[in-house]
Amino acid sequence: MPSFDLTGHQMVALSRPSLAALRTALIRDAGPAAAAYLQEAGYAGGETLFASFRHWLGTRGLPEPEDLGLEEFEQHASAYFRDAGWGSLRVGSLRDAVATLDSADWGEADPDAGLDHPGCHLSTAIFADFFGPIADPQIAVLEVECRSMGDPRCRFLLGNHAVMSSVYEQMGGGTGYEEAVENV
Repeated sequence: MPSFDLTGHQMVALSRPSLAALRTALIRDAGPAAAAYLQEAGYAGGETLFASFRHWLGTRGLPEPEDLGLEEFEQHASAYFRDAGWGSLRVGSLRDAVATLDSADWGEADPDAGLDHPGCHLSTAIFADFFGPIADPQIAVLEVECRSMGDPRCRFLLGNHAVMSSVYEQMGGGTGYEEAVENV
């Protein structure tokens, strides 16, 4: 099992039950504002996480993130998140309009939470900052499936703000995310 130097990466370990308890307490005490608090924390750490990824690549003799081809970037980003304890990621696309990140074991999700809406708010912000330097600094991320809601996977959509705003608005009107993406 590969080791991960948390101190050298400006990170700390946090158990999955601790993260789930934090989210549960925020939702209980702050209601809908909990999502904004968790996203704020995710944005605060996204740049450091990307710097950690850069360092992680360097310790393995791999190129800078910006110098990796798309498939290489996807492979190494997935390995990095797995090594960091977040879980596995599979990168794909939907209708060539948005990128998808899928995980059947994502660390922020809590299958026992019974949430009504996707709950990986910290991750959505982290992903925006993590993938932004490679894709587009104005990337937006939306979680559309979540293990915390009983789904078999967490699925995040990544795209530019205009596309993601359209998807979000359509979903707010009752359209499923796949149809909303098809309509953009």
